[in-house]
Amino acid sequence: MKKSIALICCLGLLQHFTIAQNSISLSFNPSKFTTQTQDFQGKTIKVRAFERIIYVANPIDTTQQIMNVYIPEAYFNGEKINGYSAETAPIFFPNRVGGYMPAQPATFINSPQKGGGMGGPPSNAVIMALSKGYIVASAGARGRINKNANGNIGKAPAGIVDLKAAVRYLKFNDKLMAGDANKIISNGTSAGGAMSTLLGATGNHPDYEPYLNEIGAAKTSDNIFAVSAYCPIINLENADMAYEWQLNKIRSFNFRGKSGELSAESIKVSDDLKAAFPKYLNSLNLKNEAGKKLNLDAQGSGNFKELVQSYIVASAQKALDTGIDLSKHNFLKIEGNKVVSIDFDGYMIYLERMKTPPAFDALDNKSFENNLFGTSTIDNRHFTKYAYKNSKDPNATVADKQIIKMMNPMNYIGDKSAKTAQNWRVRHGAKDRDTGFAVPVILATTLQNKGFKIDFALPWDKTHSGDYDLEELFRWTDSLMRNE
Repeated sequence: MKKSIALICCLGLLQHFTIAQNSISLSFNPSKFTTQTQDFQGKTIKVRAFERIIYVANPIDTTQQIMNVYIPEAYFNGEKINGYSAETAPIFFPNRVGGYMPAQPATFINSPQKGGGMGGPPSNAVIMALSKGYIVASAGARGRINKNANGNIGKAPAGIVDLKAAVRYLKFNDKLMAGDANKIISNGTSAGGAMSTLLGATGNHPDYEPYLNEIGAAKTSDNIFAVSAYCPIINLENADMAYEWQLNKIRSFNFRGKSGELSAESIKVSDDLKAAFPKYLNSLNLKNEAGKKLNLDAQGSGNFKELVQSYIVASAQKALDTGIDLSKHNFLKIEGNKVVSIDFDGYMIYLERMKTPPAFDALDNKSFENNLFGTSTIDNRHFTKYAYKNSKDPNATVADKQIIKMMNPMNYIGDKSAKTAQNWRVRHGAKDRDTGFAVPVILATTLQNKGFKIDFALPWDKTHSGDYDLEELFRWTDSLMRNE
């Protein structure tokens, strides 16, 4: 049973002075806070804000390796919110990672993002979570452009290592803080969604232990209870193939201010990657809900493609049921009030291509993802055999297999050495062009096949974005708590 808030204060101060003086204390200090308030949905939300907590004993970058923790003031008065108490409140753990860049922690009061993460004002998810009785703990993390006097300090796997260390801080201090550290729910969008899925998939896996030891992470577990991920940019070593399997027939592009038609060379790359995707997909031995193996033929057709289409049809049906007019979309076959089928090629024309091939492991070795896989002394590296073989960079090198493995949650789901989260909610917009639909569908199907609980959808007409259905998200998280 968690100790009372009053006793926590005394114990926290005592433990604060028992940590070795040579390193930063990993004990939560309950006396170091400010009181903050905001009005939200007709109510005043009052919290104790514990900000800029360094969550590792041996930080490499104290501008990023910090965490903000917000606790509703009601819990210090013995009150309950939404049925939760200081002992039982879940911990909402949002990150602001975007583009695998450095990220500051989310805030309760407006504060601009620094370093190129998801940015903007604090996510409404923070204040909504607090209004529903959740503790909010948001950690910053190093990213691919971080440097110090010794070189690059934010390349893979730095970001996920930092977030795992922050989870360990929360677990290490569970008896000293309000909230239940066994009920941590991660949340992120894009590369932040990837971080959220990595947290969920890789809990306690020994692959990360040397990196956690290096930064002085608490000696405890880092598995989490649940994952919320919006448009996660994952499975990077296979994402190029998935992108071209989907968009091979779309020859015009519009990406980061550059638009035009694919060159003959790019079309050849697209054809190569599309042709390679069925072999990869078939090797996964995934099964549909009927227990039948999902596969693709050499042309890229098969019941896996039908599964992807079924998610788009379900998305369109939900939009139709809410009163959205879909009659202008001639790629949809609608009979009465039922979306019967979709012309996949027609839908791809509507969706449009964003990226040129390869979408992630660029042949010039200059993509965000190439930059992610650099080293302390090398900025960019390839991470697929195809791009490395066909590289336009005469000085190109390829990333270590172990680092590539550690950045892909697909490599850990169901691994006996990992404690994978049981509960997952993944959303990828039906008009998201940043990665192929196959990527999140493979994630959802893998989770389903391995016995994990997955709530997955492709929300209609949503582009590359997140936190757009917060009421639904917190209904889902509340339902998990009620069923415990």
